[in-house]
Amino acid sequence: MEIRKISAKETWDLRQKVMWPMKTIEYVKLKDDEQGIHYGGFIGNRLIAVVSLFYQDKQVQFRKFATCTEHQKQGYGTQLLQYILSEAKVVGTDTIWCHARADKANFYQRFGLKVMGESFKREGKNYLLMSKCLQTPEK
Repeated sequence: MEIRKISAKETWDLRQKVMWPMKTIEYVKLKDDEQGIHYGGFIGNRLIAVVSLFYQDKQVQFRKFATCTEHQKQGYGTQLLQYILSEAKVVGTDTIWCHARADKANFYQRFGLKVMGESFKREGKNYLLMSKCLQTPEK
């Protein structure tokens, strides 16, 4: 899989199909999409995975992480997550975090993200705040 930066617009179809298939494209657009850095995972010319990063100070939030249903459980999401973890660390980010769907928490925990606080509901789905410290404290 090749990973490269893409536009916000290029993420919308996949976000909608994977995350909110019963909603419109408008629903998956973020008001701050233009401030994000968006990555796509490609097999040939086909976009099969997307994620969007939003930096603020020394923290970055990843949002709208989605992999085509037919390509899930084949390591593509793992590759994309490892890529953004590495990218965030290289630019000096202290913490990476997300609002993960509760049923995906085990996936994120494999990469060192930890649950922070209680779950919450949005649109009938349970979410957890998960985060990971990326910088090793100086001794």
